[in-house]
Amino acid sequence: MPTTVPRIELNILDKAVLWASPKAGIERIRAKMAVAAFSGAGYITPGIHKKSMRGWLTSANHVDYDTLPVLEASRAGARDLWMNTPLATAALKRCRTNIVGFGLSLQSRIDRKTLGLSDEAADAWEQNTEAEFKLWAASVDCDIRRKQNFAELQALALLSTLMSGDAFVLLPMVPRQGQPYDLRVQILEADYVSNPIDKMETLRLSSGIETDTYGAPVAYWIRSLPPDITIYATGQGVPHYLGTWERVPAYGPKSGRRNVLHLMETDRPGQRRGMPFLAPVLEILKQLTRLSEAELAAAVVASFFTVFIKNVPGLNPLGATFEGEDSVLNPNDPRDAQSYEMAPGNIIKLDKEEGIELADPKRPSALFEPFFVAMCKQIGAALEIPFEQLLLHFSASYSASRAALLEAWKFYKRWRVWLAANFCQPTFEEWLTEAVLKGRIQAPGFFDDVRIRAAWCGAEWSGAGQGQIDPLKETQAAELRIKTALSTYEDEAVALSGGNWEGRASRLARERAILVEKGLAEDINPLVQPMQPQQQGMSPQQGTSLEQNGDGSTDAGGLGA
Repeated sequence: MPTTVPRIELNILDKAVLWASPKAGIERIRAKMAVAAFSGAGYITPGIHKKSMRGWLTSANHVDYDTLPVLEASRAGARDLWMNTPLATAALKRCRTNIVGFGLSLQSRIDRKTLGLSDEAADAWEQNTEAEFKLWAASVDCDIRRKQNFAELQALALLSTLMSGDAFVLLPMVPRQGQPYDLRVQILEADYVSNPIDKMETLRLSSGIETDTYGAPVAYWIRSLPPDITIYATGQGVPHYLGTWERVPAYGPKSGRRNVLHLMETDRPGQRRGMPFLAPVLEILKQLTRLSEAELAAAVVASFFTVFIKNVPGLNPLGATFEGEDSVLNPNDPRDAQSYEMAPGNIIKLDKEEGIELADPKRPSALFEPFFVAMCKQIGAALEIPFEQLLLHFSASYSASRAALLEAWKFYKRWRVWLAANFCQPTFEEWLTEAVLKGRIQAPGFFDDVRIRAAWCGAEWSGAGQGQIDPLKETQAAELRIKTALSTYEDEAVALSGGNWEGRASRLARERAILVEKGLAEDINPLVQPMQPQQQGMSPQQGTSLEQNGDGSTDAGGLGA
């Protein structure tokens, strides 16, 4: 493939060097040709190549230099948008509702092979552990502030992380009367971790996180007062800040116990603090909010119907006031003497020298909604939330709505896995350690071998399913996947409705038994009819086969519990 040799021009210095030392001159020309070759090919970059890029000035920095200087302002902006911008509130609430929902439930899944347990013994241990954990998690006593249970703490931890960029969780031991467990969960907002006022930012200590030579956290500096409360006391004429910082080791020096859980999403290697979820779209959200407010104000003004009456000497047909009409101004009232208001049905009297000129705002604008939706699409793309979900606007076809739901569910599921791994599972492991120490749960070898401990701590965290747009079609698809061994009952139950499939199956078996006992077996749907004794010799293929009748219904050759 032919190549183009870059063309360069020799200046006076180039010619002088070439005359004085041909070898050095040739090397100089060769270097200039290499620079010209590299600068004329490859990717288009900011600041060079094209005139359109010359105003785009960038620099490649360490992640801390790109995030920490603007972190506080980004955090404040994200919180303000959460409180005052409907679209931002919607984005964060969608995440909280779909990721956490009513809470992620513990499904104990121990490694039976490693522990050498039979299925019966393992099932009994898992059920007992889940019951014990529920005793702790369902009570507000698991919260250090006694306000929320564990499911609600999950939602708080996620929302605080998304809103502020990160959050911190402490797991102190606080005994409480009548409670068998002492473990408590304390969630701190991101502002509580910062450098003390007498400590400068360094490579080892920055933004309240102290690290070792490898960048791993060694300690967290946590302030004792809310960051926005500054209290001074005068001692010999010198003001002193009363707030204090406590250095909390990341891990216990003797036990190795994890003292602090730092909840954040890491986007770049070496990142010390997390950025708010809304940080990439702060400007567009704020500008879109201003546009919406201006459009709303213009529409309100355009909706007013106000009559202005110009005064004619000797004639005052309507008088100054109207009884029962609050919007009418009273010229005898000094408060209203110089006040003119536009309001629905308002009547205002003017002097003969006064006049009025009304501007026609032509609101609401027909172009506002298409533009607003276009901006929402950009915001949704940046946040990985389809705009149909962001606006709760499903007006497309079934296929388009389902595609949007599936794409959104990928995002929600990823964050659900993140929440389970970074908050739920570490908290459960700390709880299980206390339960074993107190003898409420028997786990031989728990403190002897790391592998044995991990086998006992095995768990899954399930939540609400993604929902169904067409329940009939999606349920039939689930049945087909199970029939062709592409999925399991538990997988489909979790995907469609969430929760504990095994517990649901046990309840269904009990309900079937009650129906049989009450003589209502003939009313049971054929798909859930209890297996009769003469059917127990059927093969699995026969027991799960479905035959379709002419009327579209299906019959099962007997589907056992």
